[in-house]
Amino acid sequence: SPFCCRLSRKSLRVTCSSWRSREAAMSTESAKKRKTKVIRSDGGAAEKEVRKGRGDADQETKSYSEEAEVDARDPAKDYDLYKKTCEDLQRLMAEIHELKSKGGKDASAEIDERRIQSCIHFMTLKKLNRLAHIRLKKGRDQTHEAKQKVDALHLQLQNLLYEVMHLQKEITKCLEFKSKHEEIDLVNVDEFYKDAPLEISKPTFTMNDPHQQTLSRLDWELEQRKRLAEKYKESLANKEKILKDIEIKKEYLSSLQPRLNTIMQASLPVQEYLSMPFDQAHKQYEIARHLPPPLYVLYVQANSYGQACDKNLTVAIDGDVEEAKALARPPEDSQDDESDSDAEEEQATTKRRRPTLGLQLDDKRREMLKRHPLSVTLDLKYKDGSVLHLYFYYLMNLNIMTVKTKVTTATEMSIAISAGDLLSPASLLSCLYPGDHGKKTPNPANHYQFDKVGILTFSDYIGELGHPYVWVQKLGGLHFPKDQPQKFVMADNSLSASHMETTIKLLRVRLQSRLALQKQFASLEHSIVPISSECLHLFPVKIISRLIKWCAISYEDYVALPFTKHVIEADMAQETDLFFSAFIERGTAKLHVAIVLNPGYSTIPPIFSICLNWKGEKSSRNDDNLMAIESEVNVCFKELLGPKPGHQLLTNQIQRLCMCLDVYLETETHDNSVEGPKEFPREKMCLRLVRGPNRIKPFKYNHPQGFFTHR
Repeated sequence: SPFCCRLSRKSLRVTCSSWRSREAAMSTESAKKRKTKVIRSDGGAAEKEVRKGRGDADQETKSYSEEAEVDARDPAKDYDLYKKTCEDLQRLMAEIHELKSKGGKDASAEIDERRIQSCIHFMTLKKLNRLAHIRLKKGRDQTHEAKQKVDALHLQLQNLLYEVMHLQKEITKCLEFKSKHEEIDLVNVDEFYKDAPLEISKPTFTMNDPHQQTLSRLDWELEQRKRLAEKYKESLANKEKILKDIEIKKEYLSSLQPRLNTIMQASLPVQEYLSMPFDQAHKQYEIARHLPPPLYVLYVQANSYGQACDKNLTVAIDGDVEEAKALARPPEDSQDDESDSDAEEEQATTKRRRPTLGLQLDDKRREMLKRHPLSVTLDLKYKDGSVLHLYFYYLMNLNIMTVKTKVTTATEMSIAISAGDLLSPASLLSCLYPGDHGKKTPNPANHYQFDKVGILTFSDYIGELGHPYVWVQKLGGLHFPKDQPQKFVMADNSLSASHMETTIKLLRVRLQSRLALQKQFASLEHSIVPISSECLHLFPVKIISRLIKWCAISYEDYVALPFTKHVIEADMAQETDLFFSAFIERGTAKLHVAIVLNPGYSTIPPIFSICLNWKGEKSSRNDDNLMAIESEVNVCFKELLGPKPGHQLLTNQIQRLCMCLDVYLETETHDNSVEGPKEFPREKMCLRLVRGPNRIKPFKYNHPQGFFTHR
C-alpha cells in the first residue's frame, strides 16, 4: 500500500547511519559465506574462455528469447505479476525496517535473506520493464506499417480522383465546343431553298444530308455577303460626296467664328469696366448644362445668392467637361460589320484570366463610389483676406453630395501645436448644424448598396470622397426621408434656396471663430492670456495667478481625468468635440483645468472642469467653493462674451479662473499655529468673506467699485 511504501522510505532514512556502519562488517561476512571453490588445473585459462564464450552465447539467446517471449506472455498476467512484486517489495522493506528497528543479534542474517529476496523482485521488475518496452516498440512498428499502407492507398486515391477530374474537364470541353458556323445567323431552310439558286442549294443532294445542307447554306451566306459588300462600297462613295458638301459649308461657317471672336475681344474692356463678365458667365453657363441635377441646383442657387446678397461669394465649375459630355452621351450600339468580325476574332484568340472575387468586389466598390467628373467650388472671402474654399462633389451611384474644404490666409499665421485640428477638413465644418458630424451617409438606401459590395462604413472613404453633411444635401436640393428609403431623390430648388442664406452665414462665423481661436492658442501656449481692451473692465487690475501650461488632449485622456466624470455622465462631451488641458499656478497651489470646446464655439460656450492641488486634491465634488468657481465660468458665461460675435469668450473664462483662484486662496483662513507671514496675503477687497452654511466665498467682481461680492 502507499502507506507502507511511505513508512518504508521513512524508516530507511532513519536507519541510514546504522546501515552504513554495519555495511563493512556484513560485507566481509557475506563474502566469506559466498566464497566458492576454485579448481586449479593446467587448462584453467582455456576453461575460463570457454565459460566466457558460453556466457555470451547464453546472453544473446536470452535477449532473443525475451523478444519471442513477449508474444507468448499475457500482458494482463504481467500486470498482475507487477502488482504482486510491488506488494512483496513493500512487505520486505517493511520487515527489514522492523528488524533494523528491533536491533537483534540474529537480525543481520534475516535482513540479508530479505535483501536477497528484494533483489530477486527487482530483477523481476526489470524484466517486466524490458518486456513492456519491447511490446511498445512492436506496437509502434505495427502502427507505422499500417500508417504507411494507409498513406499509400490515400495517394493512389488522390491520383485516381485527379485523373477523374481531368477526364471530366476534357469531356466538358468536348461537349461545350462550338464551331464558327454556329455563331453565324443563317437564313432558315425554307428561305434557303426558296431564294438560293439550284447551283448552290442542290436539293437532290442536300435534302437528306444535313452536312451537305449546312455547307450549301454557308455558300449562300457567303454569296449574299459579297453582294452586300458591293452595296456598302457604293454607299461609301455616296457618303464621300455628301461629306465634301458638308465640308464646304463648314468652311463658310468657320470663317464667321474669327469675326465673332474679334467682336467679343473688343467688348472685354467694356465688360470689365461695367463689372459684367458676360463672356466668362456664358462659358460657365455652357458648362453648367453638363452638371448633374444636385450640383446644378447648388450652382444656380449659390450664384443667385452671391449676386443678390453676398458679393464676396464666388461660384465656379471645375472638372473635365469632355468626360461629363461622354457620360451624358448614349452608348453607340451600331457598329460596322467589319469591326464586328474583327472584334469576334480578337475575342476568340485572346485568353483573359478570370478576375478573382476580391478584384471584382474592388471594381464594384470603385464603380459605386465614383464621382461625377464636374464639381462646384464656392469661395467665401473675408475682410482680412482669408478665403474658405468649398469643393462640392456628386457621387452618381449613391445619389449624395460631399464637400471638401481648404483655408487660405492673407498672411502666414503662427500655427500653435494645440491648434492643429482647428482648420483641418475633418473638424472645420463638423456640427455646423447640431448633430451633423458628416461621418455617415444621409441616404438610407446606401446601406443596402454597401452590403452588396462589402462596404462596412462610409467613414473609411471620407478622406478621399469628402464629408456627406446633411446641410450639403440640402444645398443641392436633396432630402432623404428616413421612414421611406428611396434610391433616387429628385433635386428641389426650393429646399436649396431655403437653406442657402443660413448656411453661408454659419460658414462665415465658423471660420472667423476658428481663426480667432488659432491666434489665441498661440498666445496661450506661451502662457499669455490675451484680453482685449473692450474686456478689461471685467477683471481687476492685479491678478497674481498665472497660466503656466496649455495643451490639447484627446477624448480618452479627458475621460480618464477623475474630476470630469460629471461632465461625461451629463453627456456634455462628445468625441467630435475638441479637448484641452491647462494649468494655473500661484505659489504652491496649482489648478488643473480640463476644457471641452464644442465645434459650434462661440455660439455654444466651452465647459470647464477644475481640480485644485493645494493641501490635498480638491474638486467640485468635494469642495463647494470650487463648484462655485465652475459655475462662475460655465453658467455666467454671457458676462464674458465681450464684443460681438464673442470670440474672446475662451480667454475671458481663463482669466476669470485666475481671478477666482486668487479670491479662493486669499480668503482662506490662516493657521495661527504656523509662524511666519501668510503664503497668500489678502489683496482683493471683499465685503463679506463667506456666506451661508456652505461657506461660499465672494467670486463676483464689481467693476466700478472694484470689490468682490456674492451672487
